[in-house]
Amino acid sequence: MTISLNWLKTYLDIDLAPEEISNLLTSLGLEVEGMEEIESIKGGLEGVVVGHVKECWRHPNADKLSLTKVDIGKGELLQVVCGAPNVAAGQKVLVATVGTTLYPTGGEPLTLKLGKIRGEESQGMICACDELGMGEDHSGILVLPADTPVGTTGRDYFKLEKDVVYEIGLTPNRSDATCHLGVARDLAAALQVQFGQKGGVKMPAIDFPSFKNLESLPTVEVVVENSEACPRYAGVVIKGVAIGESPDWLKKRLQSVGVRPISNVVDITNFILHELGQPLHAFDLDEIAGQKVIVKTLPEGTKFLSLDERERSLSGHDLMICDGESMPMCIGGVFGGAKSGVKDTTKNIFLESAHFNAKWIRRSSTRHDLRTDAARVFEKGSDPNVCVYALQRAAAMMVELAGGEIASEVVDIYPKPIENQQIAVAYDYVSRLIGMEIPKDKIKEILLALEMNIMAETADSFTVSVPTNKADVTRPADVVEEILRVFGLDNVPAPAQIRSNIVRSEKPDPNSVRNTIADYLAANGFNETMSLSLSKSMFYKEILPKEESELVFVNNTSNVELDIMRPTMLFSALEAVVNNQNRQQNDLKLFEFGKTYHPADGGRETVDGKRNYKEPQHLSLVVTGQRWSESWRNKEKLPADFFTLKTVVSNTFARVGLTSGYQETALKDDVFAYALKLHRGPQELAVMGKVQPKMSKKMGIRGEVFYADLNWDALLQAAKKQSISFAELNKFPTMRRDLAVVIGKSVKFSDLAAVARKAGKKLLKDINLFDVFEDESKLGEGKKSYALGFTFEDTTRTLQDKEVDAVMVEMMEAMEGKLGALIRR
Repeated sequence: MTISLNWLKTYLDIDLAPEEISNLLTSLGLEVEGMEEIESIKGGLEGVVVGHVKECWRHPNADKLSLTKVDIGKGELLQVVCGAPNVAAGQKVLVATVGTTLYPTGGEPLTLKLGKIRGEESQGMICACDELGMGEDHSGILVLPADTPVGTTGRDYFKLEKDVVYEIGLTPNRSDATCHLGVARDLAAALQVQFGQKGGVKMPAIDFPSFKNLESLPTVEVVVENSEACPRYAGVVIKGVAIGESPDWLKKRLQSVGVRPISNVVDITNFILHELGQPLHAFDLDEIAGQKVIVKTLPEGTKFLSLDERERSLSGHDLMICDGESMPMCIGGVFGGAKSGVKDTTKNIFLESAHFNAKWIRRSSTRHDLRTDAARVFEKGSDPNVCVYALQRAAAMMVELAGGEIASEVVDIYPKPIENQQIAVAYDYVSRLIGMEIPKDKIKEILLALEMNIMAETADSFTVSVPTNKADVTRPADVVEEILRVFGLDNVPAPAQIRSNIVRSEKPDPNSVRNTIADYLAANGFNETMSLSLSKSMFYKEILPKEESELVFVNNTSNVELDIMRPTMLFSALEAVVNNQNRQQNDLKLFEFGKTYHPADGGRETVDGKRNYKEPQHLSLVVTGQRWSESWRNKEKLPADFFTLKTVVSNTFARVGLTSGYQETALKDDVFAYALKLHRGPQELAVMGKVQPKMSKKMGIRGEVFYADLNWDALLQAAKKQSISFAELNKFPTMRRDLAVVIGKSVKFSDLAAVARKAGKKLLKDINLFDVFEDESKLGEGKKSYALGFTFEDTTRTLQDKEVDAVMVEMMEAMEGKLGALIRR
């Protein structure tokens, strides 16, 4: 947000240096990210003075040049070579003297030096408009009125003013500081409390007589069908306006904050936005069918031609300002329409001033990618009780600057007036949060300076009335923050002693374990993602339904769509896939460490009115596209599948020491088309599988997606129990035997491995499934064939064939007897 110091000074008497004001703003919570001195004409016309051309004759060595003698009030005449066709003796002109730096329109800076032009000395330059940076005109020099005093500086002649602009990083909670008057109120409070300055903010005067005796005039009918989205709607008719250029003072005000002047009516609405923080919209009254305005939503998919000439498809949740025939004229609080806006031919205006629900505006603004200044104000929470004042201020300015007259009474639809919130605060609570005791009189002085009146007081507490422009001040802690901002954080002394405890770190270090796993995943082609812990409740209404009691809602004023803390890592992973696929990245392996958030004890409040929450840690994995990145060596181009993911999960388990002692259970639910859950009794360690295709489709994902969610807290506990032992490499050779078995489809590899290990005892070191064959026409119904490899070794001696053969016989008999296997000999 950009704030002009000259603009601020119209509401506030302040004599501090710009740097001191910058520091004061930052201490008030309005962090100044940049400060710049600007001038209405770059360079401020330093070195440019009014001169009188005493003589003018043709240059002896150039037909198109003239030699002049110019009096600039210094006693001696300057000789200046001039190439303008309109230069003549007797003129008053602007002369740039030697050493002056000019900033021509569309050109590079030019510093004048004493020199010769075609053999004749030139001691300056008689300037045209474009050479001074004041326009595009280069047809001739700028000739001033004959009575202009010689020697007057260019700055004084054009009444140029310097200004300082501050770029403020406005935080989402400062709905009261979105405009110059809001910032002026903060400064005024600080000046009163910290500097003892008397007087507050000077509110702009309004020509109230213009609004008298209007009851008998016809007005535009207004109907608000959705009062949740639009709690207040006001408007007034102004007839007979003349659309034209704004006066210089208004254009300078807007230019100082980076707003391009357009026309008097549009400029006034922008001026009010930056002055009062109240967005306005001016409609061409003659384009409003039936002279009626309806505030409503329209059916999903309704077409709307917006001001930027784009046809937009509306959502059923976009609040629209419609005419009497329910035709959309404007996306309320966000963007105007192409037909109903003010044009050069507009004569009659309906001026709107409304208060819209922040959530509705944010959703429409985000949905249509329209990040307008008005939307940004409404999203933070505009002041519902400034609507009519801003409307009257703007209407009075339009009468003054655009002619015409106010032709109706003010329409004000405000069925449920929003009152100041009353908040009770204990004095010892203020002291506890700030870290020092502030005298009660000082607290009351600060609150009064902030226009927060104390409604009731006891020896231990007070109740304060919070103005409606402070939408984010809702709790005692917020009131304390307001007090501390104005009191000054620098005035709070640091503790006399800084105490610290020596903390014994956990073994193994959780960060070290995390880095080990992250390094493993990165080495295997995975990329780490970092998502917000915030998510959209819409996901859990439309895609993966959950009860609201299972969700942790937050009041996020900066993005109302992100209104919950994520209960699962799933949608963070799927959104990452969507974002990558939208950028032509289709072969993905992604992982993320993060937390999920859940109400504890069913979300019930504790005795002290608080709620407890659980925040378990997770590691999520997602793969989609090809198994390996595109390469001339990857000729088969195999797609990633469930086993691609399972391999990574198994290796992750092994790296934290979790190699056995858990069970595998197949499952299918709303998330997975098929999946495998790894668990120790009721404790879930991981779940992995193929994401339901209908879910992928709703998210806009192309192709199959495989997702795994690992219980990171459980893996860390497993890592604590892992003991690392070292063993000498075996000096004796290993032996291998292969076996083909035909088994029922219900028999798992783990069943075969368990039987084999029991038979193999200490000699069997490894079992590998290296082939699977399924063909019921050859094997029989419900049958499959596994090819298994067994590795045997003894660390004390060389094994004999007969020993291994005996183990293999015992193993085959056990498989035939316990699992009904048919050994293919």
